Amino acid sequence: MNKLLKKSLWLLACLTISLPSLGQAALTKGLQSSGSTFFAQNSSAEFLPVEQAYQLAVTVEENQLLLNWTITDGYYLYRDRFKFNAVDPSSQLQQPIFQTGKVKWDEYFEADLEVYYYNTLVSLPFSTAAQQIEIQIESQGCADAGLCYPPYKQWLTVDLSSGNVEVSSKPSTSARTGNAAKPSDNEQMSLAWILLFALAGGMILNLMPCVFPVLSIKALSFTQNHQSDKSKQIHGLAYTAGVVSSFVGIAMVMLILRSAGEAIGWGFQLQSPAFIIGLIYLFFVMGLAFSGYVEIGAGLMSVGQSSSSNEQSLTSSFLTGVLATTVASPCTAPFMGPALGYAVSQSSGTALLVFAFLGLGMALPFILLTWIPGLSQRLPKPGQWMDTFKQFLAFPLYLTAVWLLWVAGRQTSIDVAATVIIGLVLIAMAIWLWKLGSAKQSGKLSPSKFLAVACLAAAIAVPWLAMSKDDQPQRWEAYSPERLSQLRAEGKAVFINLTADWCITCLANERVALSSAAFYQTLDVNDITYLKGDWTDSDPEITELLNQYQRSGVPLYLLFPTGEGKAQILPQILLETTILELLDSVN
Repeated sequence: MNKLLKKSLWLLACLTISLPSLGQAALTKGLQSSGSTFFAQNSSAEFLPVEQAYQLAVTVEENQLLLNWTITDGYYLYRDRFKFNAVDPSSQLQQPIFQTGKVKWDEYFEADLEVYYYNTLVSLPFSTAAQQIEIQIESQGCADAGLCYPPYKQWLTVDLSSGNVEVSSKPSTSARTGNAAKPSDNEQMSLAWILLFALAGGMILNLMPCVFPVLSIKALSFTQNHQSDKSKQIHGLAYTAGVVSSFVGIAMVMLILRSAGEAIGWGFQLQSPAFIIGLIYLFFVMGLAFSGYVEIGAGLMSVGQSSSSNEQSLTSSFLTGVLATTVASPCTAPFMGPALGYAVSQSSGTALLVFAFLGLGMALPFILLTWIPGLSQRLPKPGQWMDTFKQFLAFPLYLTAVWLLWVAGRQTSIDVAATVIIGLVLIAMAIWLWKLGSAKQSGKLSPSKFLAVACLAAAIAVPWLAMSKDDQPQRWEAYSPERLSQLRAEGKAVFINLTADWCITCLANERVALSSAAFYQTLDVNDITYLKGDWTDSDPEITELLNQYQRSGVPLYLLFPTGEGKAQILPQILLETTILELLDSVN
């Protein structure tokens, strides 16, 4: 098995080196044609090339150029990223005159920067003795959706005698004369800088609260296991292979989906509430493991701590890389934005290379730790402090789970967020039941273990059921005295449900009797209007109705018959058969 793993690592290394050619052959030409695109907030799920996002029109007015940028909605340009250079030495450019822009906090540069939305006009005074001048312009902008373009260069050829202006994305022949290699050198330098940004962004990911606890424990495990230098190096390569292959795998899925017309980018998996909920469960279980509540063996969650053989440890090191990439997906490090923006604007091969460097940067500290003996020797000696430190690292994982819970609630509803919390409780209960069954040392599936599996299945099913019910349309009206008076004046039957989110009986009745298809069908057949009064917060109108029927709290169910007649007060505990019979009796 060791030989097989070593061969796999070697093949993966060769794959990483040959990413540009492999990626170019694997993906379609349609992907390449749509590669230079970015998210547009109001583009109806379309991507825009840089030249369409920022359209430049130029006019000549005496001794100045008027550069007018039309900026697509959802995009903006940085004021301090404009650069103007005269190509020929006989022409001189003076200080450009800018309009006042909007001050915006920029998460990539971490500063308040002046930006332009919709349009901006730049006046560029110049002096020259020639009849034709050529000017190089550089600009940079971003989309509100979170991706930034790399600096974009354009060349203006201005005929001063006729006033004609040609705008091109490539320099003219005269500009290339005598320095033909310059554009290619610039492109290579740009790619080199982006790869450096990707490397730095990947390295900083290790400090994020999502990733740092996992890698800290993995690093400290070397103070107890894998003592030989050769073993450490092999484990470093296995971990690197897991990280890089995961980054490249996610990137390939993203690029393939984009080639199929999907408007997605890095982090697209986080747009799925199901994936977010899975991450919440993962971080919660990891936190429990770090807290010492549960011991997980040499599988995915072991992060190389309890392997009994080198073969299993190599697998664990590889899976630690996969796990680190998975938990890093909610995090965005500085320098990642420009690198990711550049990646999705290039061909598929170049994009995969950038993502591979992101993964390499994330794995780089671990590579240095395993390949430089002096660094691993400086790690603290093992002791009781390691267990205390591991327990402390559980709290960033819990906080990350709380943050992801907020994200899931924003994506769906408070009901789904509540069911996720129920799922966390069920997971904790499943672990407790499994440990209880294991303590009996029975080879058979004990009742405790059976219940543990049932709790785990319920933890997965409950949020899914809540999300499916979120899609159902609202089939009741909010209660108000005016609406009730109007319906009674028309002689219509009315069913009133006074409830509150903190009322357990109310919620149970709604689940059991007041949410079925038969209930709503009976309302429709008997032409009964359903009014719901929410008493979760103080509401004087609902309080007045409760007092009118001598009730001090919810639930209260009232059924007004067709025509004239007093309301019938229904039982506080409802069954579906009971409510259906009562609804059929209103006429």
